[in-house]
Amino acid sequence: MEGLEALFHGFSVAITAHHIILMIIGVLLGILVGVLPGLGAPNGVSLLLPLTFTMDPVAAIILLTSMYWGALFGGSTTSILFNIPGEPSSVATTFDGYPMAKQGRATQALSYAFLSAGFGALLGVIVITLLSGWVARFAMQFSPAEYFAVYFLAFASFVGFGGASPLKTIVAIGTGFTLAAVGMDSVSGNLRLTYGFDQLVAGISFLVAVIGLFGIGELVITIEDGLRLQGLRARISPRDVLNTALSMPRHWLALLRSGLVGCWMGITPGGPTAASFMSYGLAKRFSRDRDKFGKGEPEGIISPETADHAAGTCAMLPMLALGVPGSATAAVLLGGLMIWGLNPGPMLFIERPDFVWGLIASMYLGNVVAVILVLSTVPLFAAILRIPFSIFGPAIVVVCLVGAYTVGSKGFDLWLVLVFGVLGYAFKKLDYPIAPLILAMVIGDKAEDTFRQSLIMSKGSLSIFWSNPLVAGLMTLAFILLLSPIAVSFLRSLRKGSVA
Repeated sequence: MEGLEALFHGFSVAITAHHIILMIIGVLLGILVGVLPGLGAPNGVSLLLPLTFTMDPVAAIILLTSMYWGALFGGSTTSILFNIPGEPSSVATTFDGYPMAKQGRATQALSYAFLSAGFGALLGVIVITLLSGWVARFAMQFSPAEYFAVYFLAFASFVGFGGASPLKTIVAIGTGFTLAAVGMDSVSGNLRLTYGFDQLVAGISFLVAVIGLFGIGELVITIEDGLRLQGLRARISPRDVLNTALSMPRHWLALLRSGLVGCWMGITPGGPTAASFMSYGLAKRFSRDRDKFGKGEPEGIISPETADHAAGTCAMLPMLALGVPGSATAAVLLGGLMIWGLNPGPMLFIERPDFVWGLIASMYLGNVVAVILVLSTVPLFAAILRIPFSIFGPAIVVVCLVGAYTVGSKGFDLWLVLVFGVLGYAFKKLDYPIAPLILAMVIGDKAEDTFRQSLIMSKGSLSIFWSNPLVAGLMTLAFILLLSPIAVSFLRSLRKGSVA
């Protein structure tokens, strides 16, 4: 009952004409970000973030999260009509979405994608509503040792669940830690890794890093791949949407299974991309018609889209309750909260319940608005994609540079954007994951501070991280996840040896 009352209070905060207008603007901008190759949800949110510094935090977070939902939907549009995933998490949607569209069923494919995405997002918000209060109360018992264990678990989860090479994930996390350490040490006051550059005394802005990594880096990859936009035309017919909606209950098992996978991968830092691929693989494995996958099978669209949006939504839960983002976009939003003077964690629910529950309530409304808008604007955004890349490519570069300069009004940041653009390009070419790097940049200093505070409390003894069942359980789980790739590799080698 307490959570229900808080949610109703959140609706009273979220449902205003000003906030509804911000939702519509955010969703439309998000769809545009999602359909344009070279951008993406993390970069779109980071570019918009400087414009929210003077806004009320509730209005700002509603605008940014609405953009996030729109970007996820926009990525599905390009995956189905152009066979080009606008978001990394939309790659799996191309496997069956584009073949279905080529068969003349583009409207049906888009309807399956948007309706299942709406279901996944709704399931994710329900999970947040039910668990957020409990997680916050549970986290109130935390000391610095428990908080470090949570941060360590987040990094270990990327190694165990991330999908990329564990060694490459560890290198990405280490790179993020190094970048987070640049500037003045918060404990000793000493300068670290500035190499004589006065501009680095204040540290490296994670927004500048994100704009370079995701914006410039993705754009260079797009140019190198020789983008060719030869899409299919689609007009959304209300009758076709209704018929598709009526057929959705037949796929209830795929919806529920994919929603649960997405929620789990969102709460743990697996992320939407891993969730969509995992859900697609499970759908194909348990399907009676697995031979139809890759040829326009509805569950090949429903499963990744449901998991994608459930994971993207549930990533907000650890970010709000523990201060640990579950995705790259959640990491950018976490940085935004800090800039607005808010400290994510259990105290946020006590100090700013209007913000937390207003945000949760806006998630219900924002996803409904997103489904309606994306169904009605598919022809418009499909037409935008037919603009030559030689026109909107340079426009994206200009937007990235303007956004980076807006962060601190420093010319030095423009050079940093280019440096991070090269780094993002190198990471993409070498298959290094970027999300763990961003996570380490955002919470690396917090992890370091809690580690040092714990050692001060224990007079230098590492036994504090096993001093009670809670912290011991978290640390043990983290080490299991950290070592699980080695165990899996060892078991595979044993199987190969036994077969040979």
